[in-house]
Amino acid sequence: MRKQIRNIQQKLTTAALVFGLSAGAVSTVHAAEIDFGNVGDPIDLVVGYQPYYTEAWSGVVMKGMKFYEKYLPAGSTVEFQIGLAGGVIVNAMLAGKQHIGYMGDMPAIVATTKERVADVRIVATAGLAMDQCNNMLVRTDAPAFANSDEAIQWMDGKTVAVPKGACTDRFALAVFEKKNIKPAEYLNQNIEVITSGFRAGKLDAAAIWEPTASRLVEEGLARKVATGASVDENDGGFIDMRGDLIDQRPDVVKAWLNAELDAQLFMSDPANNMAIVKMAAAQTTGFDEYVLWKAMVGSTPKAQGGTDVRNEMAFAITPKALALITTATTFLHSIKTIKVDTLRDNAIETSFTEDILKERGLTAPVGKMMALPDSAYPG
Repeated sequence: MRKQIRNIQQKLTTAALVFGLSAGAVSTVHAAEIDFGNVGDPIDLVVGYQPYYTEAWSGVVMKGMKFYEKYLPAGSTVEFQIGLAGGVIVNAMLAGKQHIGYMGDMPAIVATTKERVADVRIVATAGLAMDQCNNMLVRTDAPAFANSDEAIQWMDGKTVAVPKGACTDRFALAVFEKKNIKPAEYLNQNIEVITSGFRAGKLDAAAIWEPTASRLVEEGLARKVATGASVDENDGGFIDMRGDLIDQRPDVVKAWLNAELDAQLFMSDPANNMAIVKMAAAQTTGFDEYVLWKAMVGSTPKAQGGTDVRNEMAFAITPKALALITTATTFLHSIKTIKVDTLRDNAIETSFTEDILKERGLTAPVGKMMALPDSAYPG
């Protein structure tokens, strides 16, 4: 079976799978379905995840703790592949090179609208927050703003950068539309280029996710001035799966999501905070443990958009998660990022997480990661 999957993957066309420019920028060539074998068979899974995106750190915990070994069929293997942005993972999933993906709200939604390329569906919520993806930073010599609204207004006519196609892109565009802000330049830059831009004084502002936001602040390269809490715009991390995996191997979907639930329960226990930080440190480069802790559970002043809950471990597609998906879908359609204003009927699979919670006697959300003062850092 493993050789068969590799052969199919080699035949998939990937060159035209350009993500995030417009709904029409993606190839309409149909990707072949993958043969995932029969229920109960061992399976070789490839998982795209983002250790550089705190809201989806359940993927980090899954890799570190290997909870899936308890549930997947004996003899199965799992390969984790890092994506620096959700769009990279979406392209790999559409091309059949990855089967499960951890990503932010915008790429998770956009992936489900490319069914003419491949069937990808949202199956679970990795996390919900106000300030994990949604962070606005400004250069260090920007004025001392009285509040977040004043800081956002200052961005009018300035040079702003975001990784386009990522959750921060949706956030920034929504904020600018809501506040009638028109940047002089709205640049498409990845997290490394944004870091260099602030260091070189070439950027006025950027929207960026954790833990990069905390690293830039702690290194004195930028200041945080607003978050989603400042403008009532929440963010989410979601788990997508290929439709052929879901249809052929419901046993594997259920196994993976049972392990995901274990990961989110692990994350919800404050006693595990430093264990999670150490796993994240081992799976990333360029971040010290304090920055990773700060990004995960550190506090930010309320005037800069700070929140009491840093990450809600929703697990299921809760009403709050569904509302985010619905609102974001409408917005993405309005700015012509996707062609539809409502997702297709099977774009969101809610039954797996609902059944698992019922079987285990739990309700969603399964936990919360609360903001802690700097004095709580054990290092």
